[in-house]
Amino acid sequence: MDLPRIFSIRESGHRIHNPLTAVKLASLGESLRLAPGTRMLDLASGSGEMLCTWARDLGFTGTGVDISTVFTEQARARAAELGVADRVEFLHADAAGHVADEPVDLAACVGATWIGDGVAGTVGLLDRSLRPGGLMLIGEPYWRRTPPDERTAQDCHAAAVADFLELPDLIGQFQGLGYDVVEMTLADRDSWDRYAAAQWLSMRRWLDENPDDDMAPEVREELADEPARYARATREHLGWGVFALMKR
Repeated sequence: MDLPRIFSIRESGHRIHNPLTAVKLASLGESLRLAPGTRMLDLASGSGEMLCTWARDLGFTGTGVDISTVFTEQARARAAELGVADRVEFLHADAAGHVADEPVDLAACVGATWIGDGVAGTVGLLDRSLRPGGLMLIGEPYWRRTPPDERTAQDCHAAAVADFLELPDLIGQFQGLGYDVVEMTLADRDSWDRYAAAQWLSMRRWLDENPDDDMAPEVREELADEPARYARATREHLGWGVFALMKR
């Protein structure tokens, strides 16, 4: 049970596995106006930066769950580095279907709604762990501009144009599920650039260090194609944000 290796190679230089910068991540946490001691569940927690920094800066406690052995180890190391290992824990497990033992104040899935087969299923999964009146965080792509054709959508790493909505329609989807959207933090083009371009350097350095690895041809092909594809498609068409929801 693990992520495909290409993910850990591509994002080996990342602490945040989405297009939010550290400044935006901190701003998101502050915007929620939650008290120290807030209990959090973070599904698909990656390298744990959100939970660890919010534990340090905001006094949160909680649990992160991720399928990647590499990212889970990094999250535990980050918790120790920041001095919050007594307040947070990280489980190597499949986040799909994971429900907290006790209701939490804040339930999050930031950038991995495939664990619930989409937005609606992930909202339903998080709700099972959330106390009445608690906050939910969903991180999800949206179309900044709807692609003109399916090829452009695929160049944005979508299977089809229908995979994502434009921002007003995504907000409408949350509302249609019975939730108020009470906060949001959106990636901008600069934060997208930092997220995407850092992957290219990580892949190149990995190739230099592992030229004979079985994965090298796949990594080489991606590095050759991705910068132009990103500039042509993703940067122009794909947005990304984290949305805070409260059940009506």
